[in-house]
Amino acid sequence: MDFKSSDTITGPRTEDHLPHTAQAAAKIVIVGGFGVGKTTMVGSVSEIRPLTTEETMTQAGIGVDDNFGSKSKTATTVAMDFGRISITDELVLYLFGTPGQERFWFLWNGLFEGALGAVVLVDTRRLEVSFDVMGRLEERGVPFVVAVNDFPDAPRYAIDELRQALDLAAEIPIVRCDARRRASSRDVLMTLMTFLHSLAMSGAAASGAAASGAATA
Repeated sequence: MDFKSSDTITGPRTEDHLPHTAQAAAKIVIVGGFGVGKTTMVGSVSEIRPLTTEETMTQAGIGVDDNFGSKSKTATTVAMDFGRISITDELVLYLFGTPGQERFWFLWNGLFEGALGAVVLVDTRRLEVSFDVMGRLEERGVPFVVAVNDFPDAPRYAIDELRQALDLAAEIPIVRCDARRRASSRDVLMTLMTFLHSLAMSGAAASGAAASGAATA
């Protein structure tokens, strides 16, 4: 395509520029089954215009994609969603939302690469789809928190009941959220960062104790 001298090439918006105070960045993945709200969460919390790869759902997906509880859903992510949020003046999180349908799960390996942690979004109407998601994270050693997206017509369970149903270790945080609300989604990310910090401190303490023991042996 030939451009004329009068053509205007639009670059990033001013508000999309990386803050000049940013000194560190971390990659976070938002994962979960089909229709649990991953695209919604990335879009609600991102401080930049989010990148989405949604395509219109067609008749070809009937019998292939399980859209239980999402009958009104007309589009689906086929590659990834991307957003960014500044947690502090110095720390920026890059958010990558994964596709939910199993036929696109082969893309997850690339999205998990280099991820500091993950948010597993859960729909209480379809808890069973979360097991494969969490299993993949555990296989790759990616720490995660679980966020229960409170859909209006979804049943509500106590946190202890959810922990038991999902077979989660006691130390893995479970929080409720409304993925449509920026503040709620940001709270989920803050929970993840606090959890990652506690893991790092525990690891440092264990390493220090091991080093001390070796020195006195």
